[in-house]
Amino acid sequence: MIKKILTVLFAGIILIGVTDMAEAKNLNNDWDKTFPKSDKVDIKKVHFKNRYGIELTGDLYTPKNKPSGKMSAIAISGPFGAVKEQSSGLYAQTLAERGFITLAFDPSYTGESGGEPRLVASPDINTEDFSAAVDFLSVQKDVNPDKIGILGICGFGGFALNAAAMDTRIKATVTSTMYDMSRVNANGYFDAMSEEERYKLKEKLNNQRTEDFKNGTYAKEAGLPDKLTGDEPQFVKDYYDYYKTKRGYHKRSKNSNTGWNMTSSLSFINMPILTYSDEIQSSVLMLHGENAHSRYFSEDAFKKLTGKNKELLIIKGANHTDLYDNLDKIPFDKIEKFYKDNLK
Repeated sequence: MIKKILTVLFAGIILIGVTDMAEAKNLNNDWDKTFPKSDKVDIKKVHFKNRYGIELTGDLYTPKNKPSGKMSAIAISGPFGAVKEQSSGLYAQTLAERGFITLAFDPSYTGESGGEPRLVASPDINTEDFSAAVDFLSVQKDVNPDKIGILGICGFGGFALNAAAMDTRIKATVTSTMYDMSRVNANGYFDAMSEEERYKLKEKLNNQRTEDFKNGTYAKEAGLPDKLTGDEPQFVKDYYDYYKTKRGYHKRSKNSNTGWNMTSSLSFINMPILTYSDEIQSSVLMLHGENAHSRYFSEDAFKKLTGKNKELLIIKGANHTDLYDNLDKIPFDKIEKFYKDNLK
């Protein structure tokens, strides 16, 4: 039973510029986030394009008591299959309260961002989304372009490391409860997939490509169940408790409602995202819960990093989704100090 559930989860969750290129619009008065609104920050909705011409949408958070002069800024995205109104927005608002300009954005093909077909994930394009956010922040009048960091949650922790390996403008990177999406798609959870099983998966997905082209539509994988049976692994229950309940449900969130485009995993199987992570020269802080099923992703990724400016912090008693929104578990004091020490 558990093997079947893991297979469904694998399919459903893990598949879970310049100024004239960026348009800013005022955020409307309706608060559509899954966390309480702060009275210490100003928020506006912004739009900017990535290198592939896809328009991304984000929420720009600015401290109301911001100092004169240019400030440090942080681009934030994730979890994989979530939207900016969920965890990334909470991180952005909290760090803005602590003195940073922050941008929580929807990745390509999801949320309010553009891209067709919908609900597609890509190791290249989702890495590029972080660099596009850096493009946008770099030209904002209140941002010091030499003091920009990024923060990736869950699958976007892996994309954040990948972006930091490529984009030298990124001066500090935080990953929270990180997934290596290439590894989990190619090898399955806990590296349990054999070479023959991987071949059969590729065979199935490539056959699906033919059917999609024939039908002119894109089949979706199953997402989280609408109701639990009680027999699911604990981490499935943890995902459900966040995405399917009042705690974290959002109408635009893929993980709250549906599954990824079924063939999204093909590119991840073939393209490892952390190939050059050992060449990251800027500072990295990796956070993971002690009890998270995904802890091995951060521990193994950290082993490959080089230099004395890298740190892995295991959060005692925390599971994977605790680091989505649990303010008693997310070490914001540590995150704030890390960015202030490295964006200077």
